[in-house]
Amino acid sequence: MAQSDTSDLIPRKNSYLLGFEKEEQFLLDAWKNKTLHNSWLFSGIEGIGKATLAYKFARFVLYADYAKKDSYTSLNIPEDSGVFNLVSNNSHPDLKIIERDYTDTDKKKVLKAIKDGEQLSDDELKGLKKSAFIRIDDVRTVNEFLAKRSGNDGWRVVIIDSIDDMNTASANAILKILEEPPHKTLMLLISHNPNRLLPTIKSRCAKLNLHPLTENDVASLLRRYRPELNEKDVKELAELSSGSIGKAIMYADNDALNVYQKLSKIVYARDKFVLGDVLDFCNTYSADDESYDLAQELILKFIAENVHQTANLEEFAKSWDETIKIFSETAGLNLDKRQALMNIIVNLCKRI
Repeated sequence: MAQSDTSDLIPRKNSYLLGFEKEEQFLLDAWKNKTLHNSWLFSGIEGIGKATLAYKFARFVLYADYAKKDSYTSLNIPEDSGVFNLVSNNSHPDLKIIERDYTDTDKKKVLKAIKDGEQLSDDELKGLKKSAFIRIDDVRTVNEFLAKRSGNDGWRVVIIDSIDDMNTASANAILKILEEPPHKTLMLLISHNPNRLLPTIKSRCAKLNLHPLTENDVASLLRRYRPELNEKDVKELAELSSGSIGKAIMYADNDALNVYQKLSKIVYARDKFVLGDVLDFCNTYSADDESYDLAQELILKFIAENVHQTANLEEFAKSWDETIKIFSETAGLNLDKRQALMNIIVNLCKRI
C-alpha cells in the first residue's frame, strides 16, 4: 500500500479544523462563563476531527488568560507560541495523553532511540505496532499526573484517544478518576462508538456529539491536504468517505477509487463476470493485511450503497449478512482471505 506524509494531520500538530464552528463556540462560551464541565465525551464516526478538536481546545485552555477572556473570539492560539509547540511535541507539563502504547518489542525501539539521543520521525512512529488495549498501568499514570500541581496553578488536561480502546480494568480505573476529578482538571474522552462504553462513564461526562462532515467540507479538506488530486477524484472520494476526512485521505493514499471501480465492474457484470478479473482482484487484495482490510471495507460500503438502489432488498440483506459472517469467520478462524474474497464476490454477482 502507498505510504504518504501524514504529519500535517496529526491532531496535536494540526490547528486547522473545518465543520465544527458551532461546537468550538460552545466550548469557548463554557470556558468564558465558567460553566466548563470537568469531563467531556467527544463522539462521532472515525476520522472527522474529534481528536483535532480536543487538542485545539486543550491548547486554548492551557494558553488563555481568563483576565482577558473578552478578547478571545475563537479557540485558535498563535502557532508560534510556546504552548502550541509544547503540545505539538507532546511535552507540555500540564497535558497528559493516554492512548494505546507500543507493543513491548516496538517500545524497545523507541527507548533505544531515546537512549542513543535520536528522535524517530512521525512516520517511523506510525509504522510501529501498538497494543490491542489501553492498559491499566497507562491509566494509573493519570493519577500520578493529577497529583502534581500545574506549573502556574492553571488547568491540567487529560486527553484519552480513544476511550473505546480501554479494556474492562482500565475503563474501571478511569471511571474512578471521572467520579472525583481534581479542581481545574479537564478530561477529554474521544469515542468512535459511545454505545459500547460503560453507562457510568457516559453519565459522568458532558457530551459533544460530532456529526459527519459534509461532502463539500471533505472536498475542501482534500484540496488542502492532497492538492495533487484532480477534481474528479476529489468529488468521488468525498462521496465515498461518508463524511470522514480521515477515510478520504486514507482512500486517496491507497488508490481506493481504483479498488472500488474494479469491484463494481466485476459485480455489475453479474453472471457474466470474467473469472480472471475475480482471481486478480482476490490475489491482489489478500496479499497483505492492509490491502485485505481496505477491500473488506469497500465491499461492505458497496453493499450498503447498493441497498439504497436495488429493488431486490431482501437479496441484498442476505448478501450483507453472509458477507459479515464470512469476514468474521475468516478473522476468527484464520481462514484463507483470498477464498473469503472470492466467495463474497461470487455471491454478490448472483444477487446484484
